[in-house]
Amino acid sequence: MERLRIGIVGLGMAVTPHARGLVDLADRVEVVHAFSPSAERRARFGESFPFPLCDSLETILDDTSVEAVLVLTPANTHLDIARRCAQAGKHVLLEKPVEITTARAQDLVAICDAAGVTLGIVLQHRFKPAAETLAGHLASGDMGTMIGCSTVIRLWRPQSYYDEPGRGSFARDGGGVLISQGIHTLDLMLSLAGPIVDVTGHALTSAVHRMETEDMVCAVARFANGAFGTIDATTAAYPGFPERIELICRNATASLSGTALEIAWHDGRRVNVAAEAGAGGTGADPMAFTHDHHRAVMADFVEAVRQGRPPRVTGVEALKVHRLIDALIAAGATQGPVSVAAASR
Repeated sequence: MERLRIGIVGLGMAVTPHARGLVDLADRVEVVHAFSPSAERRARFGESFPFPLCDSLETILDDTSVEAVLVLTPANTHLDIARRCAQAGKHVLLEKPVEITTARAQDLVAICDAAGVTLGIVLQHRFKPAAETLAGHLASGDMGTMIGCSTVIRLWRPQSYYDEPGRGSFARDGGGVLISQGIHTLDLMLSLAGPIVDVTGHALTSAVHRMETEDMVCAVARFANGAFGTIDATTAAYPGFPERIELICRNATASLSGTALEIAWHDGRRVNVAAEAGAGGTGADPMAFTHDHHRAVMADFVEAVRQGRPPRVTGVEALKVHRLIDALIAAGATQGPVSVAAASR
């Protein structure tokens, strides 16, 4: 396969696992430019990774040899950057979330579709081997119909994390624990358990943090197949715990905890996938996780571009979790059932 020539836009906190994945994929990907407007960030990045640096987004957009752009900037910049990439005919691999509101996210997806460029979203939890194993058993039907789903996201972020200007704000991030941290597990839950019809619950800022948006959410969800479940998400749970999705099915029960999986069937069969090494980014260091899943996202994106197929997590697919997050926030404000299909910011 001819190497895909890409540019990186954004060299902040999120870049390290992506860059490590790109080093691993050097036989399939060539990084032509790595851009940040900050000279300090360019210098720091250059000390760790052997990629050419540039000080202008136009350098990437004007280089006709660049086929795709990896966008790792704050969420409120995604629409403008993706639009400019699409206008230049560049495919886009975009760090989550798609944008700070669902309306802006929908515009971004539509722009890339109209331009005929491939849009992939970095929601790497779907690529965990344990998650893929569980997805396979669910798809085979041998676990039976799902009747319950519990999703628990109990993470820890110290106040110093939210003291960074703009972090945890609607204007820069689009929200708090749901869109910034929980989006990965919520997206994985939807991919496994199917769509949610409506939610009822609470979304608030706890006494643990000083921030604009929510750091604690508790909700009941009604799934399209008739199952019920709960969603419990926070960044106030010291010292942080592996995210957990528990599925109760007619023939078996499964617990996906971080990167570990246990499935127990009524007939005595069992499946166990051991946890991978690493803290998983659940505590004070949000980057304390392996880059293996990011590498898998990028490998899938490269193959999608070369084969002319959609990546596993498209923009349209990512809009599903955005709409769920909107419904959870709206439910917290109204204290009543909120339709996922109707909720949109």
